[in-house]
Amino acid sequence: MIEPQEPPEEEAREWALNYFNYFTEIEEHFQRARGTGLFLLSPLDWALIETWKNAGIPLEAVLRGIDAAFEKWRRRRSRTQMINSLAYCAQAVMREAEAMAGARKTQSPRPSQPPFSHQELRSYLEANAAALRRHDDPVFQEIACALERLAAAIEEHASDLEELERRLTALEDRMIAAARARQSEEELLAARRELERELRPYRAKMTADQLAMLEKQFLERRLLESLGLPRLSLFYLGSAA
Repeated sequence: MIEPQEPPEEEAREWALNYFNYFTEIEEHFQRARGTGLFLLSPLDWALIETWKNAGIPLEAVLRGIDAAFEKWRRRRSRTQMINSLAYCAQAVMREAEAMAGARKTQSPRPSQPPFSHQELRSYLEANAAALRRHDDPVFQEIACALERLAAAIEEHASDLEELERRLTALEDRMIAAARARQSEEELLAARRELERELRPYRAKMTADQLAMLEKQFLERRLLESLGLPRLSLFYLGSAA
């Protein structure tokens, strides 16, 4: 029996929701699987989500991987320690991603309607520009100007969110490079020590490539937080919406 398929417009709407709510969906799903709604993800967890997002891991693969990891944990005879990090689910997430990649080669459809209004996008860009304006670094000021120009012409840019995302990613890369130049050796060392403390229990569950990506995301997140700099990607608008 062939199951009925969703209409194209419904499928597109679901894709858009998943694409921009990647962080929120994963956080809430992990909390439900753990059975503790008030549990807060750690900086390591958020960095791990970023590595999955940047690697193009489908949201569905992450959610399935979380479920598989918790199911395996529940089957254990001895459960002396609760799952306290998404890192515990890393191997299961990658297995699900590989399985989905092998089973489905087609690309996701483009959304037929934008998931954000023009005002939401404009406010997001202007808020990030204002955060950058609080710093006297000339590079940050230039990036703020670029964000303000995007906000002023949001009607044009909102018609192609993928292109807007590419522009914001390029600006964020430049912002991170400038922020890294301001970071002291002691600040970097402290961030690396924190990373090692959080990551130590889960190193055996990840490949060298995964660990390298996670380290990069964690250190970048910590760096921007220490300077009070915003993330520019539309993914962060989705997670806050």
